[in-house]
Amino acid sequence: MSTPSTSGAAGDGAPKDPDAIKAEIEATREQLSRTVDELSHRLDVPARAKESAFRARDTAVETYRESPPVVIGAAAGLAAVVGLLVWRRRTRDRRVAARRARKAAAAAAARRAAAEKAARKAARRAAARSTKRARRATRRTK
Repeated sequence: MSTPSTSGAAGDGAPKDPDAIKAEIEATREQLSRTVDELSHRLDVPARAKESAFRARDTAVETYRESPPVVIGAAAGLAAVVGLLVWRRRTRDRRVAARRARKAAAAAAARRAAAEKAARKAARRAAARSTKRARRATRRTK
């Protein structure tokens, strides 16, 4: 039989005193609590995003306080890049719209030309038929 003083495997380092066991359980609970808190913090993406935004804002404010001309220059550069991108996109959109309009006009002109050609061909056929009928009619009357 095992006695309280010899419980557990030999040399496993497990405390044999009930107070030591309680202390170890409490330490394990604290460690587990910290681990759960850390995991819940890692999984809270919106809160982490807000923290990152606040950190970035604080860094920008601190940088501005240290050297305002650098921040103003960076902001001006950023504004120039954004303006350039907007301008290029609007210019591209206008070019694309003009190209589409030209293609649509060319397609409409091609349709009109095809319709006119078909009308001319139909008129020639009708004229040829009426000429043919007139010849037949004159042959019969002779």
